[in-house]
Amino acid sequence: MAPLLEPSTGFKFDNVKRNQMLADKGHLLPRATKTGTTIVGLVYKDGVILGADTRATAGPIVADKNCEKIHFLAPNMYCCGAGTAADTEFTTNIISSQLALHSLNTGREARVGAALTMLKQYLFRYQGHIGAYLVLGGYDVTGPHLYAIQAHGSTDKLPYMTLGSGSLAAMSVFESGWRAGLSRDEGVELVKDAIEAGIFNDLGSGSNVDVCVITKGNVEYLRGYSTPNQRVAKEQTYRFAPGTTEFIVPNATAQRSEEEGTAMDVSA
Repeated sequence: MAPLLEPSTGFKFDNVKRNQMLADKGHLLPRATKTGTTIVGLVYKDGVILGADTRATAGPIVADKNCEKIHFLAPNMYCCGAGTAADTEFTTNIISSQLALHSLNTGREARVGAALTMLKQYLFRYQGHIGAYLVLGGYDVTGPHLYAIQAHGSTDKLPYMTLGSGSLAAMSVFESGWRAGLSRDEGVELVKDAIEAGIFNDLGSGSNVDVCVITKGNVEYLRGYSTPNQRVAKEQTYRFAPGTTEFIVPNATAQRSEEEGTAMDVSA
């Protein structure tokens, strides 16, 4: 009988001790690109509105000023992602393909609840090692739906929610401005204000505001809906008169003689 082999799926942690030893010796380990992020969603009278900023960070470095954080899942639903950029992108791609197969098999439009179940079971399987924090919004035969999904697989269902490093600033805008029965224009402006609160109060969030409006049978993706961080003309001139900063011209002759004096004698 052949011996049982370990399953090849899932994460392996064989190199944890090796990586720790390299880190202790001063080697810099690779870092994942994080989205930083402020992502939000709310339910209004005709559907769901999602919003996100467009800054991706790698530690203290802004890696991308105009990345897309609102991901396509199905024609009737989209998903905002916060956390590790690669994890959010590939997780939503995988679930999007599964939803397409589900629709082909059933001959019906996928329900938002089906996407929710697929996402949370997928993330729970990896126990939080996939750093994807998601706001899922969509409209199906039962109406508009909005969910938040944490990296460990836990979920929330609320009429408005925020996630990401700028979520507290965004939630303060929602808590003061949201009410049942918002119109489309009121909802879009509230989402814009919430994202801008995250942009201006959180270093991990920045650049532009993307908005996605999902209604029955229609999706409106407003890329770059607001650009609050556009560069403006400089208020002053930064030209300085010659001689403002003193510098010393090195003496080439003295430097050459000093180098010759300190040269090692290698003659046999």
